[in-house]
Amino acid sequence: MKALLSFYRAINGLCSRQIGRGTRFLKCGLCGSPSDSEPCPSFGLLFDIDGVLVRGKTPIPAAKRAFQKLINSQGQFVAPVVFVTNAGNCLRQTKADQLSHLLGVRITQDQVLMSHSPLRMFRKYHEKCILVSGQGPVLDIAKNLGFQNVVSIDMLREAFPILDMVDHNRRPKLPSSSIVNLPDIEAVILFGEPIRWETNLQLIIDVLLTNGNLSSPHQTLKVPHIPLLACNMDLMWMAEAQSPRFGHGTFLVCLENIYKKITGKDLKYEALMGKPGALTYHYAEHLIKEQAARRDWKKPVQSLYAVGDNLMTDIYGANMYNRYLEEQTARKSSKLVAKMLGGIGSSTALPHEDNLDGDWENILAAPSATSCKSILVCTGVYNPHMEVPPSAGHSIREAVFHGHRDLCFDPSLVEPSYVVQDVDAAVELIFKKEKFKIQ
Repeated sequence: MKALLSFYRAINGLCSRQIGRGTRFLKCGLCGSPSDSEPCPSFGLLFDIDGVLVRGKTPIPAAKRAFQKLINSQGQFVAPVVFVTNAGNCLRQTKADQLSHLLGVRITQDQVLMSHSPLRMFRKYHEKCILVSGQGPVLDIAKNLGFQNVVSIDMLREAFPILDMVDHNRRPKLPSSSIVNLPDIEAVILFGEPIRWETNLQLIIDVLLTNGNLSSPHQTLKVPHIPLLACNMDLMWMAEAQSPRFGHGTFLVCLENIYKKITGKDLKYEALMGKPGALTYHYAEHLIKEQAARRDWKKPVQSLYAVGDNLMTDIYGANMYNRYLEEQTARKSSKLVAKMLGGIGSSTALPHEDNLDGDWENILAAPSATSCKSILVCTGVYNPHMEVPPSAGHSIREAVFHGHRDLCFDPSLVEPSYVVQDVDAAVELIFKKEKFKIQ
């Protein structure tokens, strides 16, 4: 547990960087003490990015209007904000710089939570030989997360050129005689959707079926394959096109079905990270509380609002975390009642739940929020005009489940707390619900 705690301390970091524009340097929007007239928020905001704030590289107009409301005259945020994205093709600092440029607001890496951020806690793999799949600077991302011995798909293809045969134009012209110096692969990490799906699918399957040794033929599996860790389960996401585009979740569907078609067995994941996982939201709350502490806001953060455009990730995940918070509150109440009724040990009454709580508290402080409300916007994946009218006897409960194979579908978890047109309307709604007014 000490290793897990060090992970969160390592990626938490204090906001010390200043951003310059020309010769003028501006204070970070997370630091500084509140003035006497500044309202003290007791809530935090979790924003998805694609389809909520931007479409591809183009800001959604409502996003700039929303952030004008979220910044005071000193350029500081009036409430704690975290950007929770399933993107995994860049470093947190890179994403923060991109958002700062697109939204015209200074954003630090401490406000950004990438889908791959939890990989820091998987320290048992940090010294193993890891194959990584995705796009962008995947080797740099992996090393930044703590992995020391990393192999990319391109490196694997260069070492074993005869394995990549789908594209006739890329097949080797002459028989390969190179000496392979790569060590055996001990685990596979999938950061996000790759560029050449046929190459990635082929080589990942090869690694799984040869137990990491591509010099050997496929084997009859008698034991589980080497560990597989995946980030970002989004089936689809919204860019500039009129309709959603394939996401990493679609690539995972392909990989899972190919593996099962060949072996007759289910592909197994060591871990699935990113939304809608509860760990992502728990850590996002931790970042919210850290921001509030740096601003010296005295009120505890009680309410979280998660704004997203995807029912199966943003809304599902926020609602699942809200259910977790409700269960936490109920357990605390039951423990208090037990003590009042004669000192009955809570560990006797609820052994499983207490063990789970202990694990979480060794990683992060226990959640202080009591609710996590989900707000669905209509500027991204979700399109209200494609819904079947309720009068026809249909509802969101009958929608096709786009979530990951390993998620247990609960129809109530894809019903948002609120539906609004865009992120500007979402911010207005939050301020109204919290009776929050900017001085």
